[in-house]
Amino acid sequence: MASLTSLLILANTLGAQLPQARTSGFNTGSTCYEVFVRSFHDSDGDGIGDINGLIQKLDYINDGGRSQKSDLGARCIWLMPIAESPSYHGYDVTDYYRVEPDYGTNADFKRLVAEAHRRDIKVLVDLVLNHASSEHPFFKEALRDPRSAHRDWFLWSVSKPAVKGPWSQDVWHRSPVRDEYYYGLFWGGMPDLNYKNAAVREEAKKVARFWLREMGVDGFRVDAIPYLVEQDGKLMHSPGTHAVLREFATYVRTIAPGSFTIGEVWDSTSAMLPYYPDQLDAHFAFDVSNAIIEAVRTGSGKKLLEPAMQLQRALPANRWAPFLRNHDQTRTMTELSGNIPRAKIAATILLTLPGVPFVYYGEEIGMSGNKPDERLRTPMQWNPDRSAGFTRGSAWQPLQPDSATANVKTQEGDSGSLLNLYRRLIHLRAENSALARGTLVPLTASNDAVAAYLRRDGNRAVLIVNNLGASALSGVTISSAAGALPAGRYAVREIWGRRPAGRLTVGADGRLRNYVPAPTLAPMQSYLLELPAPAR
Repeated sequence: MASLTSLLILANTLGAQLPQARTSGFNTGSTCYEVFVRSFHDSDGDGIGDINGLIQKLDYINDGGRSQKSDLGARCIWLMPIAESPSYHGYDVTDYYRVEPDYGTNADFKRLVAEAHRRDIKVLVDLVLNHASSEHPFFKEALRDPRSAHRDWFLWSVSKPAVKGPWSQDVWHRSPVRDEYYYGLFWGGMPDLNYKNAAVREEAKKVARFWLREMGVDGFRVDAIPYLVEQDGKLMHSPGTHAVLREFATYVRTIAPGSFTIGEVWDSTSAMLPYYPDQLDAHFAFDVSNAIIEAVRTGSGKKLLEPAMQLQRALPANRWAPFLRNHDQTRTMTELSGNIPRAKIAATILLTLPGVPFVYYGEEIGMSGNKPDERLRTPMQWNPDRSAGFTRGSAWQPLQPDSATANVKTQEGDSGSLLNLYRRLIHLRAENSALARGTLVPLTASNDAVAAYLRRDGNRAVLIVNNLGASALSGVTISSAAGALPAGRYAVREIWGRRPAGRLTVGADGRLRNYVPAPTLAPMQSYLLELPAPAR
């Protein structure tokens, strides 16, 4: 069995060999949709969402091109944990090889994958590697018998260490069986796995192989990766953690070259960057998320683009994932105090930045939600009926108070709704090469309430102008550094409607100088302007 030291030596060697980007499993311009199966759609009336219910709603996510863009257009779904677990959330797994019975069977899941693939939807599942459930048979065995073969799969101490966790929580928990303690970073019901043990690393590979080959998934969202290895007093971001991720990622690449892995590093961009180039394919861009929400909430674009620019300077665009909010965070609409125009600007910014964007279910209809976690993960609101079209029975969690208005059916018939904006933007992103893969070019506006930038793919470019303020603005000018665009005269037109939007002249140095995108910018309004190849 390899020691951790030998793993680190191997990791340093691999770091020089593995490619910078390996995301061939994704189409350029793809958007991913995060789904909590328990809350998406209930097919059998027991009040709990299930896999068959999700299958029934796949056409909402992507119908495979059968409609005229009345679907959301996402080409990827990330399913929060679906393995067997004693909890509602599933992040404490008792059987990594069995679908949670509340959701259905392994056969149901295979049918879901087949139906998703038929619609050009890739399927990612949440893979919880850092810890297992305290109800997992291996942990229960290790508790009972110190001589168990699984004893060294977990971390033990005869006395309680004084160390606290990253948010000052207790991480050592008293055994219910004898006078000793075990390590569980998140809580006592989730004992951490010991990745210094080669058998644990091999089991993680075995689980990955099962889901990739037996169940047919296209990849993983890997939970809580900074905490995999505790080493030399470091509870997060340790050298051992990076080594384990390199070994795991190399294995996944070997058995499933077209797969996609994305990790949760809930930290700053600087803390995230050491997880490249040779670990997981991508990681979530929390700083970009925070910058979008803060800019839209405060009405100032001064700090909006720097996190995205930092990532663009360091990484290919398909190796990081912007988002607005996820299952652990206050929902966007609640953060923005129910302001729909601001939510529309936030969506526009998210879906016009580089990266692989992720959208949490219900964000596209403006669902509200705040802590505790259960209230961030409430049932999807399909219609204004008593149970919001989620179930024929009594929902596992009460609906949000806004379910009568923030629902799919109500918004589908409104061309100006938040839902229809998401649909247009996601489809546009997939079709427009500048938005799908173009370089982000920051622009300078004469008013701090305006955030403006270009996405440029060769000679094709889209200009995005956002008035984040609550007042109309007249005469706002846009300028750039040298090399922003090829020289020439551009006949600018709106993305939607194709109406002319004036002319733009770019000099030989490639600068935009005091361009006025519109005589007046409406309050809390975004403008998407297409710049066809210039006339010389």
